[in-house]
Amino acid sequence: MAAVWILIGVVVVLLLLVIWSVGIYNRLVTLRNRFRNAFAQIDVQLKRRYDLIPNLVETAKGYMKHERGTLEAVIQARNQAASAEQAASQDPGDPGAMQSLGRAEGQLTGALGRLFALSENYPDLKANQNMLALQEELTSTENKVAFSRQAYNDAVMTYNTQREVFPNVVFAGMFNFQPANLFEIEEPGQREAPQVSF
Repeated sequence: MAAVWILIGVVVVLLLLVIWSVGIYNRLVTLRNRFRNAFAQIDVQLKRRYDLIPNLVETAKGYMKHERGTLEAVIQARNQAASAEQAASQDPGDPGAMQSLGRAEGQLTGALGRLFALSENYPDLKANQNMLALQEELTSTENKVAFSRQAYNDAVMTYNTQREVFPNVVFAGMFNFQPANLFEIEEPGQREAPQVSF
């Protein structure tokens, strides 16, 4: 009779361990999906930003005929950032893809900053209605990117924290839950949105 009670006790303990393990696994999956969803929000805003930039360059091109190099640098930086964004959207947890995206976004921000600084020399461009509308759209999009980036980084921090605490770290290793990288801009001077005042 005692052996039956011991067996029942062992089965209950094993069942509780299984339920507890499933709970940890499900929590890690939920948090991983949450940071991937947060990156999808960044993805939407970055694509919107990338779509606005060619219009901005085309509007400026007519006024800034002598600044061809700057305009081409903006388009090249935009294309590199768009490529890096596509790679990162495939796996937002990939550290290399997130670092590449951060570098590319930093270069794009710098190129846009140079474009806006040069545009100050062209009063007709500053008064152009298309340019003003694009400026407003870009400013709005930059703000949305910043908010989305913050939400993503918060989700990554929560995921990584849950992944690293004991006993979750044991299950994270067993089930291949890799750490996720924050979305950071590489150079401190490029952490601010480009100035788009006309």
